[in-house]
Amino acid sequence: MATGQSVAIIIGSLRQNSLTRKIAGQLVAHAPDHMNCTLLSVDMPLYNQDLDNDPPAAWQAFRQAITVSDGVIFASPEYNRSMPGGLKNAIDIGSRPYMQGVLIGKPAAVVSQSPSPLGPTLANHALRQSLVFLNMPVLQQPELYINRSVTLFDEEGAYIGAEQAPPFAAFMAAFSDWISRMSKAQA
Repeated sequence: MATGQSVAIIIGSLRQNSLTRKIAGQLVAHAPDHMNCTLLSVDMPLYNQDLDNDPPAAWQAFRQAITVSDGVIFASPEYNRSMPGGLKNAIDIGSRPYMQGVLIGKPAAVVSQSPSPLGPTLANHALRQSLVFLNMPVLQQPELYINRSVTLFDEEGAYIGAEQAPPFAAFMAAFSDWISRMSKAQA
């Protein structure tokens, strides 16, 4: 069993009351006891290479949180059949300076959600394309695509989706195992 894992969960939506933020909260609530999760916002200035020598404070805090994490979960809504711009910007910030970024090589997982019945599959796979370049080994199974996510929460934001609950606990346990396997492989 893994001990003392630190996981950064990057919330791909800027909206404070977003479904993605609520889904991320459920991931934290269902994480194994040994897993310490930190929620990270993508609300940062746009990446600009001119700022690499004197990065904004938000970039520095984001990079530090990734540096001390053992793994990263990307929680994303689907915008126009892809990931939102703020999440792509966060990936750019975490991937720079070129080939020295804090995301490079970190074990990763992707969770995507959409209120649409069609689901968030395209956002999930668009996100995975960026992670390939960063050499982030991404958990393949179980996959966590959450469609009709709006039905999981009441108007106050309380979780009510127990009957059609996505397998949050199984996903988090699998990610914990994935982090352990990747740590052993890199040792």
